[in-house]
Amino acid sequence: MEFLVGHYNYWVVVFLMMLGFYVVISRTHMVKVLVGLSVFQTSVFIFYISLGKIRGGTAPILIDGPAVYSNPLTSVLILTAIVVSIATTALGLALVVRINEAYGTVDEEEIDAIERADEAAVLEAR
Repeated sequence: MEFLVGHYNYWVVVFLMMLGFYVVISRTHMVKVLVGLSVFQTSVFIFYISLGKIRGGTAPILIDGPAVYSNPLTSVLILTAIVVSIATTALGLALVVRINEAYGTVDEEEIDAIERADEAAVLEAR
């Protein structure tokens, strides 16, 4: 039982990952899909940070005597990944704004219907 309670951060990771995945596959509104992707990415960040943390571990600073250190590499990599995630989300939102200007909607099913109607009109004109 201590394993389940002592590793609650992994349960949070699984919950956030499944929530983000569910939003991505179940929604057709593009902004909601981007939010789902952000939640999924956040779960991955928490997972990697959890892997690098050791109970009782300190920052890797030289001190007298033996010490247990936590791995700082995972935190550094996640900081870089957060910056990339923000840039990717910003680009996705910019594309959603442009799609909204072009089609008047950001719902994938409505855009698909508009595209099919346009294709049918072109075929009829031939």
